[in-house]
Amino acid sequence: MSIILETKRLLLRHLKADDLDELFRLYSDADIRKYFPEGVLTLAGAREELGWHMDAYQQHPQLGLWATIHKETGRFIGRCGLLTWEINGVSQIEIAYLINKVYWNQGLATEAAQGLLRYGFEKLKLSRMICMMHPDNTASQRVAEKIGMTLEREVNGVAAENFPTLVYVINKPSTL
Repeated sequence: MSIILETKRLLLRHLKADDLDELFRLYSDADIRKYFPEGVLTLAGAREELGWHMDAYQQHPQLGLWATIHKETGRFIGRCGLLTWEINGVSQIEIAYLINKVYWNQGLATEAAQGLLRYGFEKLKLSRMICMMHPDNTASQRVAEKIGMTLEREVNGVAAENFPTLVYVINKPSTL
């Protein structure tokens, strides 16, 4: 198992083919996918995304979406990680988090995001990271704020999508 990072309650590791069923459970749940422009995904869509991430690890193993494992139970509870986006011609690294709704309201998204923030600043030596979410997704906004991010702006989608998106940002503190 290729562990990328570990927090108090979570392990984040590369996704693997065996994760398809768990990933599909997440991606086919309308509550979990409520604020995604493409909505829920079919099994074929989940398989395609899983393959895309697994292929991307070959070139950039330090980036991508990773299986998020709950240490206490050993269960796959989400997918979190660092993604590259281009916004208005500028490359950005996004802290992305998606947790199974069974585990909502336990601080796990915040814990994952905080771990990703440290990983990005300390290990990857990034100077800035972002989080993106739909303006109605107040839970994701709270996670971004809890890890020290501030709202920078609203854009009308990324990657040619016409979808309102808030962009939260944090710059590397001078103490790191």
